[in-house]
Order: sequence, then C-alpha cells, then structure tokens
Amino acid sequence: MDKLKCIIVDDEPLAISLLEQYVKKIPFLDLVFSTENPILALEYIQNNPSDLIFLDIMMPELTGINFMKIVGSKQKYILTTAYSEYALEGYEHNIIDYLLKPISFERFQKSVLKAEERFSFQTTENTHFFVKSSGQQHRIGFDEILYIESIKDYVNIRTGVEEYIVLDTLKSMESQLPEKFVRIHKSFIINLDKVKSIGAKKVILPEFEIPIGDSYRANLLDMLK
Repeated sequence: MDKLKCIIVDDEPLAISLLEQYVKKIPFLDLVFSTENPILALEYIQNNPSDLIFLDIMMPELTGINFMKIVGSKQKYILTTAYSEYALEGYEHNIIDYLLKPISFERFQKSVLKAEERFSFQTTENTHFFVKSSGQQHRIGFDEILYIESIKDYVNIRTGVEEYIVLDTLKSMESQLPEKFVRIHKSFIINLDKVKSIGAKKVILPEFEIPIGDSYRANLLDMLK
C-alpha cells in the first residue's frame, strides 16, 4: 500500500506541532498539509488528493462536525478534541477513530494502525478487492460475495464458502462496492445477483435469509426494477 496522504486541521498551533511530530514517526503516513484554518483546508482538499484528515472538532471558523458535513464521505477522519461529549456525534460520520487530548504517541499509533487496516481495502478493476483478515491479505471476487454484515467495529464478508472479518464500517464498504450491492438493513449489504426471492420482511440468498429494514425496502424494490 502507498503512503497515506494526511492533513492536520486544528486551531491550536501546539496541537498541530505535536501531531506533525507523531506523523513523522509513522512510515506509512505522508503529511501533505496542515493548517489552523479549516476554510483553507477545504480549499486544499478541493484541489489536491488526500486520504486521511486529523480533524479538531471545536474550531471558531468552522466546527469539525460541520467540516465533515461539507466534505462528505470521500474522506476518512481521525477526530482530535479535548471535549469527549462530541464523540458520539462524530461517529455518525465516516471516521476511523476519536483521539481525546492530550494525545499520547501510543494512543496515536494505535489509531493510525487502525487507519492502515481500513485503507488496506482496495478495489481493483471492479471485479475483486483485497481485504486484510486474520493478518493476511485476501483477494475476493465481487461475484463470490453473498452479503456483508456489520459487527460493531468490523464487517463480516460472507461468500458461498468462506467468511472474512475485516476492520471497517458498513458505510465505508458500501461506498466502494459495485452497484449490484445494496444495503437492505442497518447491518446488512447484499449482492443482488445472489437473490433467490424476496419476501415481505426478508431476502432469500443461497443458504441464508437476510432481514429487510423498513426504511430500506423501497430502495431495494427500486433497484430491482
């Protein structure tokens, strides 16, 4: 995997300086931009590629939460703040971790290793991807997958013969899969090509029955038209 291009956005100069020192110690991180001004960070992102943003939540010009709403899910985030009460709201977005200040290097390292795990998921030629599971990289063809299930901080990718537990979120996975994959429940994505039948409250796949969430049913039926 190539180095992760990362950005630091924090209104505290000392916090930026500390994170810059930490980033330099991690071989797979490449710091491409840092700023105290989130508006400048938005301008940078619009014109330059990046992978990971270390983002403070409480900033005067623009809060980290609103920053993420503007940028959207094309970026992944590690949030940094002194205010733990904002953690829950932050996790509604496509973030990898939440670091509470003051941040130790040990805690920082643990967080970026989690980011490395997430980015090890790579899509290639729209026919297969590589995922890291049980300490190994596995190549999985999209045609092999029956469904993907969310299990807390992990997802279970289920094929006809194997299952792979991967450190990722269902939302992140959903954004990287081909169109034939559709979310039918808060905890499940299915491969439409594998559907045998659809009932009032469940989808029948080979050897598996997957529940349909009420809020996802209309979209599922639209996809099948």
